[in-house]
Amino acid sequence: MKIPVFLSTFFTAAAISGIAHAGAVDRLKAFVEGTKSARADFSQTVSGKSGRKPQVSSGQMMFARPGKFRWVYDKPYPQLLVGDGRKLWVYDPDLKQVSVKTVGQALGSSPAALLAGDNALEKNFHLADAGNRDDLDWVEAKPKNADGGFERMRIGLAGNDLRAMEIIDNFGQTTLIRFTAFERNPQLAPELFRFVPPKGADVVGEK
Repeated sequence: MKIPVFLSTFFTAAAISGIAHAGAVDRLKAFVEGTKSARADFSQTVSGKSGRKPQVSSGQMMFARPGKFRWVYDKPYPQLLVGDGRKLWVYDPDLKQVSVKTVGQALGSSPAALLAGDNALEKNFHLADAGNRDDLDWVEAKPKNADGGFERMRIGLAGNDLRAMEIIDNFGQTTLIRFTAFERNPQLAPELFRFVPPKGADVVGEK
């Protein structure tokens, strides 16, 4: 089972403690520092250089820092990703297969570290304002660690709200994630970030 490269990513959501005229980088920092948990719906489009029809999926995501997250794909195929603070579990119901690896490996200098990480933005990323596009203010984040799994990421902000993430991987593939119905700092039940492999599922990786 292949874990989506963006996964390293999908976690950059939460809230900015509104500084009315602050630059996008400053707002992103305040946004990450002020958000301990979040929940949102998402739509995801993956496109490559080949010109093939983009892959489109959707679902819900939530996280509780540090290191805990839940990413649920509803369409077109079900898939569940759970980070419990120590391990990352990826469950494919159709294949009845579970893949598991340590959260440290899964996050690192990845997009996920922006959301579920420990606030060390400038330790792990080079940050820069990336202008306005599609009515969003963008921040570009480039990983300082060459093994981060992606070339660069852009985070789209509308005022004090996270609205989008765009990840360009090392193979030229682009993943665009748009968030809706975003909730900052909701109360999330601890069991949402626990995973027990279903009976009969094949478990591969670090157990």
